[in-house]
Amino acid sequence: MTQRTLADWLSYLEQLHPTAIDMGLERSREVADRLGLTRPAPKVITVTGTNGKGSTCAFLAALLRAQGLKVGVYSSPHLLRYNERVQLNGQEATDQALCNAFAAVEAARGEISLTYFEMGTLAGFWLFQHAGLDAVVLEVGLGGRLDAVNLVDSDLALVTSIGLDHADWLGDTRESVAFEKAGIFRAGKPALCGDLDPPQPLLDQAGALAAPLFLRGREYDLAQGDSSWHWRGTCASGQVLELHDLALLDLPMENAALALQAYALLDMPWQPEVIQAALIGTRVAGRLDRRSLEWRGKKVSLLLDVGHNPHAAEYLAARLAARPVAGRRLAVFGLLSDKDLPGVLGPLSGQLAHWAVAPLPTPRSRPAAELQAALTNLHASVSVHENIAAALEAQCERAAPDDEILVFGSFYSVAEALSWLENQAAGE
Repeated sequence: MTQRTLADWLSYLEQLHPTAIDMGLERSREVADRLGLTRPAPKVITVTGTNGKGSTCAFLAALLRAQGLKVGVYSSPHLLRYNERVQLNGQEATDQALCNAFAAVEAARGEISLTYFEMGTLAGFWLFQHAGLDAVVLEVGLGGRLDAVNLVDSDLALVTSIGLDHADWLGDTRESVAFEKAGIFRAGKPALCGDLDPPQPLLDQAGALAAPLFLRGREYDLAQGDSSWHWRGTCASGQVLELHDLALLDLPMENAALALQAYALLDMPWQPEVIQAALIGTRVAGRLDRRSLEWRGKKVSLLLDVGHNPHAAEYLAARLAARPVAGRRLAVFGLLSDKDLPGVLGPLSGQLAHWAVAPLPTPRSRPAAELQAALTNLHASVSVHENIAAALEAQCERAAPDDEILVFGSFYSVAEALSWLENQAAGE
């Protein structure tokens, strides 16, 4: 029988379970037990939150790798390639490695039906466990408590932020979201939270588990100046640690600060120069991601960000205000139908001179006509395009050399833009 390619496997996984999302750990746990997937590495860190998971994972992995550790990172969704979800010591898993892992999970699951995400998560764990890693950083996706990644008992559990998103699954209050996120905490193990106002259910869960709780603004904090930032935190023995005059980062310093507090609790070498270099070198595609290209004889500046909920939009608006451009900011925007459109548009509408809106390549996309109507009601300048690539080309035509084009609203928006950029670089 011909071996399945990665594309074959992914197509197969999409047909495997009657629903794309099926919350609960029982099915995944049974298959994990059959595979002996108990602990993917000696050190395990889990990261959840409404926003900021990807950059926090990236910062923490960079800090650990700077000490010579072999580190795995599991994240989702991907932008261009499924391989992005499973990183082994800074490299994406190969097609063949993923195919081998899917085959192992498929053989073990027997009669148990698994979702696309559950199969992928178990495959990632299988790869990590067979790779001889020193540590893994696991992004816990939707919710936290019932996410398949939460099968693993971690040494540290991080919650980046708590906002409203995925209300159908997590509820429509910060308290209900916090309850789900705190589901990754473990008895007696450190729990960290980067939200300055964590709702009571998160505090209650940490207390019930006797999990030492490290809160931003209490056990650790950061202060940002015009040209540098400073960090204060706590090591495992309770001693205060500080870092001064750190270089400003493109990625959110709040997430770097949370990663630093996690690193401080892992009893690793504390070398300020090494730490600073690791933070500066951290990049995450699609998160405050600056790009430039030559477009028909002129230079065009782009800023790509996957922000797609009000919390992310407020943060993005603050970052734009703090870093003005000489010209105008133009938007390329698409949004999924289950997202809070007014909540996303409100913080940003006043900072963008023209919006080019388009549908996203998924049945879940909000129609471009709805985006246009909402922006028109906000008295914004807006044009409608057939897809993100067409919207981006229109804004490139419109842009002057001092302008900046912001592409945001969804992972789909940024993925389409990255694909378009790759085609431009290839001369297509």
